[in-house]
Amino acid sequence: MPHKLQLAVGLDAGSSRTRCVIGTVEDECLRLLGFGETKSEGWTKSRIADQTAVANSMRRALEEAERMSGVSAESCVLGVGGATVRGSNARSEIEIGRPREIDHRDVSRAVDRVSRVQLQDDRMFLQVLLQDFVVDDHPGHRDPRRMVAARIEANAHLITVSEREHNHLVAAANQAHVAVEETVFEAFAAGHSVVLPEERKEGVAVVDIGAHSTDLVVYHGDAVQLAASLPICGDHLTRDVARGLCLSFDDAACLKEEYGCATVGRTPDNSFIEVPALASEGREPRQVQRKMLNQIIEARADELFRHILRELERVGMERALLGGIVLTGGTARLHEVCDAAERVLRCEARKGLTAGIEDWPEELSEPAWSTAAGLAMYSGRLKMREEIENRASGLLGWIFG
Repeated sequence: MPHKLQLAVGLDAGSSRTRCVIGTVEDECLRLLGFGETKSEGWTKSRIADQTAVANSMRRALEEAERMSGVSAESCVLGVGGATVRGSNARSEIEIGRPREIDHRDVSRAVDRVSRVQLQDDRMFLQVLLQDFVVDDHPGHRDPRRMVAARIEANAHLITVSEREHNHLVAAANQAHVAVEETVFEAFAAGHSVVLPEERKEGVAVVDIGAHSTDLVVYHGDAVQLAASLPICGDHLTRDVARGLCLSFDDAACLKEEYGCATVGRTPDNSFIEVPALASEGREPRQVQRKMLNQIIEARADELFRHILRELERVGMERALLGGIVLTGGTARLHEVCDAAERVLRCEARKGLTAGIEDWPEELSEPAWSTAAGLAMYSGRLKMREEIENRASGLLGWIFG
C-alpha cells in the first residue's frame, strides 16, 4: 500500500485576502504541495459580518490549494487576529514542601495554575505561552525537572480573544468543510516562518500589518514577552490617501501600491503621478506631486510605528531588539516601509520572507504569505510532536511552542 501523506494545512482567513498552504511532513521536514488565494468577503473592521461569505472565501482558497496539491484537506491550523486579541503576563507559584527533586507532576501543576485567571465575559484563551520558571528565587529556567527545590514559579504570556469572534471563525471553517486542529495568533504563526530560533533569543518583534488589523508579537530569550493587536492597519493608509487626494478607495489603493513610499525624503520634487478624478465629478485626471502622496503615507506609517514603540516601552523592550523587527502582511510590501520602522524604532528592520518549507516557490517569497506558511509549519510541528507526546513528557514542548 502507498504511504499515506501526513498533511499540514495552514489557513489564513485575512480580512482582505484568504490564503491556504498545504504541505506534507517528510523526515521531520515540511514540503509544499499546493497553495491557494482568493479575495476575502464577509469582514468589517477585522470582525466577521457575514459568516457564510467568510466560509465561501475559505472554501475557494482551499479548493485552489487542493487542485494544485492533488489531495483533500480534512483539517487545518487556523489563524486568529484582529482587534479582539489581547496579551498579558501571568505567574503562578507552588510550594513543594521539603526540598526534593522536581518532577513532571510539579511542572504540570505550575503550568496549569498559571492559566487559572478570571477572564471577563466573552473572553477565552487563544494560547498559553510559557516563558520560564523560577526555582527557589532563581529565575530563567526553561525546564526545571530534576532540579532540587522547595518552591517553583511559572511565568507565561496569556493570549486571549473574543470567544464570540473566535467561535464564528471556527464555525466558518467548519462550514467550509474543514476541521480546525488548533487556532493560533497570526503574528505568532508568522514568526514560525520568518524568524530563526537564534533571533528569538536575541530579541525580535514580528509585526503583521494586514488590511484591517496589525498584530504584534515580541520574543526575547526564545519566549514570547508581548502579544498585542494595534489600532492602525493598511486600510488606514489607503483611506488617508483617498481623503488627501480626493480619490475613491480603490483608486487610492492602486496609487498606494504602485507609487506609494513610506519615506518621503527620497522622493524628488519633479516626480508627478496621474490621479484619476472621482466618477461623480466628471473631470479629467490631474497631475500631482508624488511627494504629496508619500507625505500622507509617511505620516500614518510613523503613527503605526510609534504605537509599536509604546507597546515595547510598556514591557521594557524598546532597546532590547537585537534581532530587529520583521514586517509581514500585505502592507509590508510598501516601498521603504522598513526605513520608516528603523527611523522610529531605532533598530534593524526587514521584510519577513518564508524560510523552512521545501519547494517554496519564488512567487510566494513576499510578506503577505508568511502567516499562511507559518500556520502550515505549526500544523506540521503538531504532527511531528504527536509521537513525542505519546512516548515522553511533551507538555513543555506543547506550551513553549
